[in-house]
Amino acid sequence: MYKLLICFAAGIGAGLGTGFAGMSAAAVISPMLITFLGLPAYEAVGIALASDVLASAVSAYTYGKNKNLDIRNGLVMMVTVLLFTLFGSWIASFVPNRTMGSFSVFMTFLLGIKFIVKPVMTTKESMAAVDGKKRIIQSIVSGTAVGFICGFVGAGGGMMMLLLLTGILGYELKTAVGTSVFIMTFTALTGSVSHFAIGGMPDMMCLIFCVLSTLLWARIAAKFANKASAVTLNRATGVVLAVLGAAILAVNYLG
Repeated sequence: MYKLLICFAAGIGAGLGTGFAGMSAAAVISPMLITFLGLPAYEAVGIALASDVLASAVSAYTYGKNKNLDIRNGLVMMVTVLLFTLFGSWIASFVPNRTMGSFSVFMTFLLGIKFIVKPVMTTKESMAAVDGKKRIIQSIVSGTAVGFICGFVGAGGGMMMLLLLTGILGYELKTAVGTSVFIMTFTALTGSVSHFAIGGMPDMMCLIFCVLSTLLWARIAAKFANKASAVTLNRATGVVLAVLGAAILAVNYLG
């Protein structure tokens, strides 16, 4: 029962983070499974990535149904993210072992504060005014940066994508989150398959409950986010990110 409660709680945090802000489930699920259940880190990350796949897919579907998804530029960014994640991983194999997990979590907390204090109020009209070729170039450059950083330091890409989509590419928040979860569906699928292929199948009870809980709460969060006003969504996203960031930092210290 304890194991199921931890998996369900991890799924709540991961699902809310995914549905509201395109946050990677790995940032929430991995530290909780490692700290409270004593799972090996590699197995915990594999479960988190597998939980990300369906949660991101159902979130992307919800955002797409509400016309808050940029598939064309999302595909461009996704390809460059995947390619440069591989490249970053290869480069990282030549340098001493390092971890940027704490940095990634701290960035989640700061990004949450940013959305509360300075909300993203870009409109779809201003998005549409950007030249198509310029947008594709921006997508390639952003995907390269996110992919390389993810591969090199092992940090989750969800928050970096959201930051680049809203801050550099000038997306309005709903479209930024929708495009981010669309990309994460495929990056998480690639990551989870490779983890299970290399490390074998994980604890199936943990896997099933984490996947189902994350999927449920991501669906709830995505439905709410697509109906909310820009101001409400910014505040909700900010609160979710700030609380999750602070909670994960606390969990890491407990570990």
